[in-house]
Amino acid sequence: MRKTILAMAFMAVAMVSCQDKTKDKLEDAKEAVGTEVEQKMDTVSQKVETAIDSTQSKTGKILEKGAEKLDKAAEELKEAAKK
Repeated sequence: MRKTILAMAFMAVAMVSCQDKTKDKLEDAKEAVGTEVEQKMDTVSQKVETAIDSTQSKTGKILEKGAEKLDKAAEELKEAAKK
């Protein structure tokens, strides 16, 4: 009976000790994942900003070319109207 009680006590101590270690490992893992997620989000944010800037630049150039073509077409219409 005494050995059984001692064995149970030993098991309880071992389980509590393992739970503490597991909790510590979980906390470390949670912090690591949090840091990694933040880094990934920063990287994605930078890439999105770069893509937006690039798209805005390309759109601006396309609009300028379109405006130039419209101006040219308007001039041609004016000249054709004069004739």
